[in-house]
Amino acid sequence: MYADVVFSLPLDKAFTYEVPEDLACEIGCRVIAPVGSRNRTGYIIAVSGEPPKGTFSLKQIVRSLDVHPLFGSSEIALARWMSRFYACSLGEALAAMLPSGRRDQDALISDEGDLSEPDNIILSVSQKEALEVISGRKASMYYLFGVTGSGKTEVFFRCAEETIAAGGSVIYLVPEISLSHQIADAAAKRFSGATAVIHSALTPSQRLREWKRIASGEVDLVIGARSAVFAPVPKLGMIIMDEEHEQSYKSGSHPRYHARQIALKRVMDSGSVLVMGSATPSLEAWHLMNQGRMMRLNLPERVSGGTMPEMEVVDLTVHEGPLSDRLFQEMEHTLARGKQVILFLNRRGFSYFFHCRSCGYEMQCSSCSVSLTYHRSKGTMQCHYCGYRQKPPASCPTCGSLDVGYSGFGTEMVESEVKRCFPSARVARLDTDTARKRSHLKETLDDVRTGKVDILLGTQMVAKGLNFPNVELVGIVLADSTLRIPDFRSLERTFSLITQVSGRAGRFSSAGKVIIQTYRPDNPAISCAVARDLEGFYSQELEIRRELKFPPFSRMGRLVVRGKDQARASSGVETARQLIVQCIARNASLAAVELLGPSSCPVERIAGNWRYQIILRSQEIKPLVLLLSYVKQRISLHSGLYLEVDVDPLSLM
Repeated sequence: MYADVVFSLPLDKAFTYEVPEDLACEIGCRVIAPVGSRNRTGYIIAVSGEPPKGTFSLKQIVRSLDVHPLFGSSEIALARWMSRFYACSLGEALAAMLPSGRRDQDALISDEGDLSEPDNIILSVSQKEALEVISGRKASMYYLFGVTGSGKTEVFFRCAEETIAAGGSVIYLVPEISLSHQIADAAAKRFSGATAVIHSALTPSQRLREWKRIASGEVDLVIGARSAVFAPVPKLGMIIMDEEHEQSYKSGSHPRYHARQIALKRVMDSGSVLVMGSATPSLEAWHLMNQGRMMRLNLPERVSGGTMPEMEVVDLTVHEGPLSDRLFQEMEHTLARGKQVILFLNRRGFSYFFHCRSCGYEMQCSSCSVSLTYHRSKGTMQCHYCGYRQKPPASCPTCGSLDVGYSGFGTEMVESEVKRCFPSARVARLDTDTARKRSHLKETLDDVRTGKVDILLGTQMVAKGLNFPNVELVGIVLADSTLRIPDFRSLERTFSLITQVSGRAGRFSSAGKVIIQTYRPDNPAISCAVARDLEGFYSQELEIRRELKFPPFSRMGRLVVRGKDQARASSGVETARQLIVQCIARNASLAAVELLGPSSCPVERIAGNWRYQIILRSQEIKPLVLLLSYVKQRISLHSGLYLEVDVDPLSLM
């Protein structure tokens, strides 16, 4: 027997191997096979009883890693589509789809969760109407657009129950691990043991075990973050995408797929239904709804008796420190009533700007074009891009002056200030630094839910979907952090973040309040969020995008050439530009693709690599994808240079 095997390598071809007589190998199994001088994990995509034509000798597969196939024909077909759309190899696509894990005999841990019965929930009129429309299945895409706390999750669950009762399986996507825990706990009460959870907090072997349970048909409902969109459910009936607007649905490494695009492809191929939802839809989704290409279902009111919180803006140009007088006062009043507070700041560390007042020196990472962040608890200056660390200097490295200091504040500094101002309050912090332990995130959220925490401080982990009945005050410590990013989506992200964070307050009462601290109170992203004028903000932002020909009025592609040698990287991106120009000149179907650049990336250097980019823009996706694939296959770069390809980039940084 002979097997065609692909590997997670940038090679657009399969390799044929001889299968030893005592080895059972099927399509969809992983194997160890030699590639050059190394043994690598590969994926069998075809088997044959006949050897390939030719006089060459074939290498043998070393061993098989699986007793049963991990993927079937539909997964291979999806991977082939991914390889074309995202300019990657078939092996790279399969590697992105499959969870990594050891061999079959590995012992795994299972968390059964709370299997108690759910409370009886009476649907609102809007929820009933939305459920009826989705149940009618007259469209393939639906969007639940509702204020925070409007009961989108309950509608999602009812849709899942109906789909499962009809014999289908459901994939339920959430953007964050914290939401995976919350949704999984709720699902366990309603769907018994027929659920699987896939997220990055599981060990590789735990993820592999869940994958096998799903493929075997044991699972009706799959819950997870981005990669769960690939779950090999035998009878896909519905994909649910909660908080559709979130950036974390986009992969940050090659292949840079977006879970929304994969979900669209899967429902089109299977004839199933995609149900998305958010209080702040992406502009792309909003545009589709306005065009009538996706059915919008409105949930305009909160369902738990709460009202939308009162919003107040504090101008930081006339206040000092991370806690303004107004925020301090409201925190005092809230805690005195026995209620909880959430403080949000999208910047970790103690402070993020070291400077010399004598000569103006600013401390940056030696390998990246960014400032180092001071982490007082660790006693280090740290780069959040490459991880570089150094001891904080006592004097200026340039002029030797002792007149040095730190500016700006991160979650670590805010935590210190909160504990100083409220010594009797129980404070918890959630950010990348504190959540490194797998159990810490869930334990902290459980403590907030059970009242063991008075003040929860955190980054985006506390901004999305979390439902805490006792939270009455939300303080946005600095609303400007995303506004400072030189990217065309920065206003959209700021508006969304303020709206989402504000939605954590007063979900079960009429006493909710939000304090928004900012240096730019007149910025439209902030003023529209405070006024809850989503229609006005989206209308204004879409008009700007239309004039600039940015998404959703175009499709974009991004090529980044990076390398340690700046001159070579600059030369490499020019090579890419010339190849693109030649390709467009030779192929009339590509003439509509617009080339912008090359230029240095806004963050010009990361981990010692100089970065240069080219932006491609087109009204249609097909010529853009063809051109990116052509460049990826044909370009020849100097040793030490690397090419990154991103279709529909969410960031141009």
